Amino acid sequence: MSWTRVLVLPLLTTLLVLTLSGVVGGAAVQADSAAAPEGAARQVFVPESDASNFFKRRSRRSTRYYEQQGKAHVSEQRARLSASEQRREYNEEQRDENENYAEEVRDEQDERSREVNEQLREYHYDGLQPQRYWFH
Repeated sequence: MSWTRVLVLPLLTTLLVLTLSGVVGGAAVQADSAAAPEGAARQVFVPESDASNFFKRRSRRSTRYYEQQGKAHVSEQRARLSASEQRREYNEEQRDENENYAEEVRDEQDERSREVNEQLREYHYDGLQPQRYWFH
């Protein structure tokens, strides 16, 4: 029972202070349009008819907006196309370089094997007589 008193008593006092203070009255928006706002509030708040006309005018975007969006879209596409073209050229150059390297390596291996075969041929055959195999 004592814990409910501990909670209810501060809540009631807070409610009483808020209802009696002028903070609540100052935060409320006045309904009548005859009251003229002052200072910065005059720049922020506009009459209802002006606000309605503003939103009616702005409900559709102007053609200039769509033209700008179209130009931006076209330029983005051009940038993407040029980037993909550069990427394609780079990949093609890399592929050509790899193919050339592989061909050089293959040629070197062929040359080495040709030299080794020639040395083996010279070792086994001196050129005077063909090798003879004698079978018994």
